Amino acid sequence: MLISGGGIGGLAAALACARTGWQVELLEQSPVFGEVGAGIQLGPNVVKVLDAMGVGAALRGVAAFPNCLEVRNATSTELLGVLPLGKTAEQRYGAPYVSIARADLHTLLLDAVRSQGGVGLHLDSRVIGIQQDAQRVQIETVQDQRLEAPLLLGADGLWSVVRKQVLENDGAPRVTGHLAFRAMVPQSSLPASLRTQVVTAWMGPDFHAVHYPVRSGEWLNMVCIVHGKVAGDPQSWDHSANAQELRSRMSQARGALREMMHAIDQWRLWPLSDRAPMASAAEHAKGRIALLGDAAHPMRPYLAQGAGMAIEDAAALASCLAEQPGQVQQALARYADLRWQRNARVQARAIRNGEIYHLKGYRQLGRDIALKLLGARLMDLPWLYQGA
Repeated sequence: MLISGGGIGGLAAALACARTGWQVELLEQSPVFGEVGAGIQLGPNVVKVLDAMGVGAALRGVAAFPNCLEVRNATSTELLGVLPLGKTAEQRYGAPYVSIARADLHTLLLDAVRSQGGVGLHLDSRVIGIQQDAQRVQIETVQDQRLEAPLLLGADGLWSVVRKQVLENDGAPRVTGHLAFRAMVPQSSLPASLRTQVVTAWMGPDFHAVHYPVRSGEWLNMVCIVHGKVAGDPQSWDHSANAQELRSRMSQARGALREMMHAIDQWRLWPLSDRAPMASAAEHAKGRIALLGDAAHPMRPYLAQGAGMAIEDAAALASCLAEQPGQVQQALARYADLRWQRNARVQARAIRNGEIYHLKGYRQLGRDIALKLLGARLMDLPWLYQGA
């Protein structure tokens, strides 16, 4: 098996498939393994998958376990709703809700892959040529490597090269018009009043922010989403950010949110892009080539499930290949059938959440009233957290 992409999804797939006996060759275009970004949230649906992959103990050694999710109005600071997490989530769904630094999750998956064996790791290996026939897939890299295998998995992200072999004429990702300012800081660097062990979402007119603990609760991850555009190549998606620009764009923020933005000086900026929700299984696989994660279904971060869906993809792929040994094309078709509708539902819900978070005027008032009346009933997502 060939895997293009050594991010969280590619490593999860390499680990899951190697555990079922596949020999994997993983190709990463960067000269070193690493993960760009700050923090991510993993719902119980994802933690259960990681437990089954054998990395649960490592996960619990570096993750944080938020007590609850709070939703607040960003301009009035009013508490609108609370969803208990912690033991409540674990008892209900069979696994905890965790928050973790992306680099920590990437590292523990990479360590597990190396310990597992059966995986060749190739750095500085950007795929530039792909051919498939009835028996195999052949690839060529920028370093003039030539490899072949019974199947190729594209885990190469939003700007996937492999995707073009599955969907030849679907065009470039779409620009959302949203900008994400991200920061991750030691909680000890913040005033005591701003340190927290809960997930807090702040909803404002045309902006929102989310912060939560990572690294066993010792660090805080924060992301602020505003409307706007950044000039330049959209594929160069990691930019330095001006703290004053963020404060200006979110000048209506009040209370602890405003204090936190003024307490953090170092930010990174990501222009957000996505694709429309998946419309069919054909967007997940074709012949002996399959797609995983952002290569198949890039999504906005407003449901905190982008990495989670990639990890679920990895487990489903390994399971389908194990159930149909020697029948690669049938197994990939089965994988596509199993995954596309769930991924499409998450993509659509993430888009809807972004609209809800940024409401103004009377619609914002209606949202706030609904949250105060129904609270956890609106915030809990059994269809998602129970798993695929």
